[in-house]
Amino acid sequence: MFGIGMPELIIIMVIALIVIGPSKLPDLAKALGKGMAEFKKATQEIKESLNVEEEFKEVREDLVDSISGLDQPPELDQIPPAQEGEPKYQDFDEMLEEYQESKAPPLEEEKDLKDKPPAQEKKSDDQ
Repeated sequence: MFGIGMPELIIIMVIALIVIGPSKLPDLAKALGKGMAEFKKATQEIKESLNVEEEFKEVREDLVDSISGLDQPPELDQIPPAQEGEPKYQDFDEMLEEYQESKAPPLEEEKDLKDKPPAQEKKSDDQ
């Protein structure tokens, strides 16, 4: 324990007994014992949290490996370059409008028109 042998420990106890006094020495020893127990408990919790972090890291690596099927990310040289060309939309609003039109349910009028045959034109009263 910190390189302190039995003779050194006895000398420290005698000096503590003389300086502190016999009435307060048991209280001091009790407080010191509680402090050491708390310190051991805190160090044990830190060790456990470090082990948990290592386990999370391993699980994360396994998950990434199982999802991607790769141990490492692909090399940048192997990734094909993006195709250059004219953009389909000029701005975000155009893209959003087309998206909404494609996802919007058909209107009731459009459903009726699809179900009915084309209407014949009515003859006007002017003839």
